[in-house]
Amino acid sequence: QVQLVESGGGLVQAGGSLRLSCAASGGTFSRYVMGWFRQALGKEREFVAWISWNGISTEYDDSVKGRFTISRDNAKNTVFLQMNNLRPEDTAVYTCARARGGIRQMRLSGGYDYWGQGTQVTVSS
Repeated sequence: QVQLVESGGGLVQAGGSLRLSCAASGGTFSRYVMGWFRQALGKEREFVAWISWNGISTEYDDSVKGRFTISRDNAKNTVFLQMNNLRPEDTAVYTCARARGGIRQMRLSGGYDYWGQGTQVTVSS
């Protein structure tokens, strides 16, 4: 059974930084695309970033491009999201997810089959 556990969320002032971690257990972590999504209160879940199985390819939503960096350590079964220059509009629950095998549309939540519980990120102005 695949389990994903996020950590690193918290309260930070605008302009600050946080580093989220997502530790995976079960399954073969290194074979799969991993993604980060977020959901603000009262809003739909939205794509943040994804990273290929080998870490070579990444993609970001325009709202976080240049501020967030996704990375992974396959030896530690962990994916990270470094978030810099945080803004109040980044406030949300951030969740990591493991993609289905053969995924084509990495920006769509339907392409992911295992999800963590999420970690709250709150950015104050």
